[in-house]
Amino acid sequence: MDVPSGFFYLFSAVLLFAALRVITAKNPVHAVLYLMLAFSQAAGVWLLLEAEFLAITLVLVYLGAVMVLFLFVVMMLDIRVDRVRGAFWRHFPLAAGLGALVAAEMAAVLLTGYGSVTMPAALAPAWAQIPNTQALGRLLYTEYLYPLQVAAVILVVAMVAAIALTLRRRKDSKFIDPSLQVHVRAADRVRLVRDVLPGVAPVAGATAVDRGEAK
Repeated sequence: MDVPSGFFYLFSAVLLFAALRVITAKNPVHAVLYLMLAFSQAAGVWLLLEAEFLAITLVLVYLGAVMVLFLFVVMMLDIRVDRVRGAFWRHFPLAAGLGALVAAEMAAVLLTGYGSVTMPAALAPAWAQIPNTQALGRLLYTEYLYPLQVAAVILVVAMVAAIALTLRRRKDSKFIDPSLQVHVRAADRVRLVRDVLPGVAPVAGATAVDRGEAK
């Protein structure tokens, strides 16, 4: 067994264990952490297949953004573990049947679907010398530049729409206008009191604040 095959079996074993623990962990936070471990091992498998762009995308997008967001959401939500476990075992037969069906379809495609697919002999040497990321970059910014720009505009519009829909000015929130703080004057805040008490001489510098009387 060579070194790449050893790493493949190692990544695959850890990936299967992490995927199993995602659905069997009692703590939702632990399930999310196992899912992050599964994604990291899948990125290692992509690296072994020389798909560097997919591997780094899996790490940056899913591990760096999506899974961190999932982790914060799960930690903030008050999840009833007993109810989740009860629903899991209630729907387990249906989920097991669908999982077996998907596994059978994938096995049929992998065993019989790629036997006749071969790269043309004229393109094989040229594409073999180009890295995976460079080849994807050429396709994205040459033949698929217009769809890429359309997708970017749609994502920007969706982001602006989400911010506009969720941005609300609360009436009960307390805030201070900095411009009012800059232009404030002492005469507007403090009032000098001449007569403090009958028969008692006023104290120099006594203010309304000293007597508990604010303007």
